[in-house]
Amino acid sequence: MSNTTLKNLAGKVAFIQGGSRGIGAAIAKRLAREGAVVALTYASSADKAKEVVKSIEAAGGRALAIHADSADANAVKKAIQTAATTLGGIDILVNNAGVLAMAPLEDFKLEDFDHTVAVNVRSVFVAAQEAARHMGEGGRIITIGSTNAERMPFVGGAVYAMSKSAIVGLTKGLARDLGPRGITVNNVQPGPVDTEMNPDSGDFAETLKGMMAISRYGKDEEIASFVAYLAGPEAAYITGANLTIDGGFSA
Repeated sequence: MSNTTLKNLAGKVAFIQGGSRGIGAAIAKRLAREGAVVALTYASSADKAKEVVKSIEAAGGRALAIHADSADANAVKKAIQTAATTLGGIDILVNNAGVLAMAPLEDFKLEDFDHTVAVNVRSVFVAAQEAARHMGEGGRIITIGSTNAERMPFVGGAVYAMSKSAIVGLTKGLARDLGPRGITVNNVQPGPVDTEMNPDSGDFAETLKGMMAISRYGKDEEIASFVAYLAGPEAAYITGANLTIDGGFSA
């Protein structure tokens, strides 16, 4: 990525739910490089979160890592309150925390259903509700959904697809709720992205590539650049949108 990135987010505070690894870490670094002060949460990857903070600080930015399990609504609320108090408010919320449980219908466990909804749906609502209390005109709420909201071609993915489809409706509704306050709400729906959890060299990768118009995995930096645009001043007229970045997976 170029080191000449404009400081479009100077003076802004960004809170990233799930920012220690993969797409979340790339988003944290990108927003920081564009001038935002960044707070990020992590559930279990403390060392990874510290690495992200050190990377941002080494580049001259400011970052804060907060432990918060996204399945715990109170923990999410407290993390946002801590960030707002410490950093002076919240201008940008990025909901990136997510879990994936897959199993055929007859084998899918109810506790996995509940956990999927808690992290992939409820935490998005909870974070949006709390962050909005600290946002002013020009606020941004961006959720990392999934192209699987549009297309789920695998056995066992029903609950995951459902959770990501729920974000589509939630995004539209929140955009209506917060539009009068000048806050935009959007959903970014990535396709397969090369991360530690879903490497482009994995057992399933070739099957996925065969379903895409551009037969490669995306890069986490590509998702981060899209998020940075939505968080910036040029995207002020985009809200309630579900924006797919999936190499043509859903085409």
